[in-house]
Amino acid sequence: MHTHNFENLEVWKRGCRLAVNVCVATHGSREFELKSQITRSSLSIPSNIAEGAERRSEADFARFLEYSKGSCGELRTQLMVHREVCRELGIEPFNKTSEMIEETREISKMLGSLIERLVTSP
Repeated sequence: MHTHNFENLEVWKRGCRLAVNVCVATHGSREFELKSQITRSSLSIPSNIAEGAERRSEADFARFLEYSKGSCGELRTQLMVHREVCRELGIEPFNKTSEMIEETREISKMLGSLIERLVTSP
């Protein structure tokens, strides 16, 4: 059994920063349903990393990293749909939407690499 200090993981730190950016970007939004969903998926990214790291096995950690990776895809989709709806309506999307979308791609890659290392290590 190997324990992980999630607070030292760069992917967790970037996930936390992304969640903060999402909360700030959506703060004044009156789109309450979308705001709630986007905020929850952003918080799930670092939360699942932390929960998995606190589990007792590498397999559990890898499973929770997969959940986090799934939340990355969910958030990316929600941000992309939001951007397209705004484009159709002729209004501005959340601040830094494109940058947040790109960050979900980067975090997802980092998670994929970490998962691969966990499942292939002896």
